[in-house]
Parts: sequence; structure tokens; C-alpha cells
Amino acid sequence: MEGVVMITGYTTGVFDLFHIGHLNLLMNAKKRCDKLIVGVSTDELVFSYKHRSPIIPCDQRIAIIRALKCVDNALLITSRDKYEAWTYAKFDILFVGDDWKGTTVWNKWEQQLSKVGAKVIYLPYTKEQSTTKILDSII
Repeated sequence: MEGVVMITGYTTGVFDLFHIGHLNLLMNAKKRCDKLIVGVSTDELVFSYKHRSPIIPCDQRIAIIRALKCVDNALLITSRDKYEAWTYAKFDILFVGDDWKGTTVWNKWEQQLSKVGAKVIYLPYTKEQSTTKILDSII
């Protein structure tokens, strides 16, 4: 259909011990775009900044993400650089939890992405649930 503009959304995450906060983010993102691409961090990437490996290996985490109706495409990512992600995903909107809003790093991403016509939308963060909280309750 000529003249129809498709909006591509993008978000990333570890998605370890998949929980309602993850689902809320993905479903809310999909409501705001036509196509949702999800980057899933490799085990090596997670270890590089969390200094621990995910509980669930990346091949299983990406299989979970790919099985969701709200996800149109999922890919493994090896970098946290959001501009680099734009170079291969060519998204119009980057979705992230609102717990990152106003931080130095995300202000930088907003500025950089705006130069290529992409914007950042902050979605409500599910404060009552996180993988860290799940792990802490187990320990």
C-alpha cells in the first residue's frame, strides 16, 4: 500500500528469568509500532558489565523472546551501543524503561539518535519485579 508509513520499534534487554516486567515492556512497545525488533544480549555482553553470567543461556532467552506474539524479530546483540543498533535495525523508535530517563547515557543516546530521525520513548518500569529481586529472594 503506497503512502503507508510503517513504524519500526526496537528495544533491548537481557531477559533473564523472564518475568512480567519484561512482558509489560514488550507489549507496551508493540502497541506503539508496527514492527517490533528486540535485541537480546549475549552471555558475554552481560558478563562484561554485570560481572556474572545470566542464569538462562542466550540461545534459550532469545527462543523465549521469539515465541512472543508481540515480537516480530529478535536478534542477539554484542554491544550496548544504541546508535550501532540503529545502523543495522534502522528503527524509528527506541523503547526503554523510564527508570533510565534523564540519565547521562540515555540523554546521549537521545541526542545521537535524533540526528538520524529516531526517537527514544520511555515506558513504565515495573518496579515490583526484576531479575535481581527474583535472585535475591532465592538467595
